[in-house]
Amino acid sequence: MAVANDASNLTLTQPTRKQEGQFQRVMKRLFRSTNARLGFALIVVFVVVAVFAPIVNPYDAKSDLNLSMRLQPPSWEHPFGTDDLGRDVMRRVIHGARVSLQVAVLAVAISLLFGSLIGLIGGMVGGVTDSILMRLMDIMLAFPYVLLAIALVTTLGPGLRNTMIAIGIVYVPIYARLSRSVAISLREEDYVMAARSIGSGQRRILFNHILPNGLSPIIVQATLSMGVAVLDAAALGFLGLGQQPPYPEWGKMLVDSLQFILSGSWWVMLFPGLAIMLTVLGFNLMGDGLRDALDPRLRL
Repeated sequence: MAVANDASNLTLTQPTRKQEGQFQRVMKRLFRSTNARLGFALIVVFVVVAVFAPIVNPYDAKSDLNLSMRLQPPSWEHPFGTDDLGRDVMRRVIHGARVSLQVAVLAVAISLLFGSLIGLIGGMVGGVTDSILMRLMDIMLAFPYVLLAIALVTTLGPGLRNTMIAIGIVYVPIYARLSRSVAISLREEDYVMAARSIGSGQRRILFNHILPNGLSPIIVQATLSMGVAVLDAAALGFLGLGQQPPYPEWGKMLVDSLQFILSGSWWVMLFPGLAIMLTVLGFNLMGDGLRDALDPRLRL
């Protein structure tokens, strides 16, 4: 009996050892990719800017007003020019990075936590529980997610916190579907069957065996979702539902600049738009690199 238990324990710990051994190889494959390196560099730049900008260059949006410098083109004093209230566009873009990245990280964290939990439970338990949970996810997926996010923010009220909650909620079905498929594909693996044979409960199997071995596609999806979340946050800000004035937010900066394009003040829109584009590009390139590095069909 002791021999059987020892053999079962060896079987159960084998996937963990394999994961630990593969981590370094995955990281090497990841950073061999030019796209992944470029995406990682872009993300690091924006993260550093978001974290250190309030420390290095504190900004009080409520007192930032200088009408004598209204709509000045880019110069040495104002590299990105100034907006219609004489505010430095570069300074507002830099401090707006904190808002966009905060929305991306927290919204994806909300959807990842609840969506993965729903999907893993449905995939492991099956039956009526799985059917009920997935039908609820199908109902949410039936609505265009941007319109659903707008409806949620309108109901909860405009603001940064409600924007994060709304985006997090509309992404829940994505992670629920993905984690459910992971649970279904792994629940019949040998190490899961071995865990059942020695009396492990559903919760132990779920969190000790299925979740650790199914993290790869979830991590890739989370990286890609952060880029989409930045876009969605900008879209809600464009509609006036995100971060409220006078605090800087890239989407709000875009909508405020629309009326000045025809007058030749192109810089007011260009630089917030570039910030959104580069942030989304960074997350997408990083996600593509992770997907290639973690795909067993591409491993050499």
